[in-house]
Amino acid sequence: MSVRPENVQVIGTELAIRWSDGAESFLPLEALRRACPCAGCGGEPDVLGHVARPKVDYIPASFEVKSWRLIGGYALQPTWNDGHETGLYSFDYLRRS
Repeated sequence: MSVRPENVQVIGTELAIRWSDGAESFLPLEALRRACPCAGCGGEPDVLGHVARPKVDYIPASFEVKSWRLIGGYALQPTWNDGHETGLYSFDYLRRS
């Protein structure tokens, strides 16, 4: 059985996650947003494997979570207060961070 989030809350400037095995993670929201894994933030490879990283402009609302939802049994998808919502953060990634 894989480890899953049982409780997810924003506490101040951190995303707090209580995992199904009892462990807890406290992840800085700004670091999560800057590490957004979507193609619009992190880029995507061309046919030769080169990744062109786009320039992303942030505002204070970029580091505030409006809501989130669980995607299947593998990821958390936040909606940020600036409207960005395409990043899927895998449970493995969140647990390692």
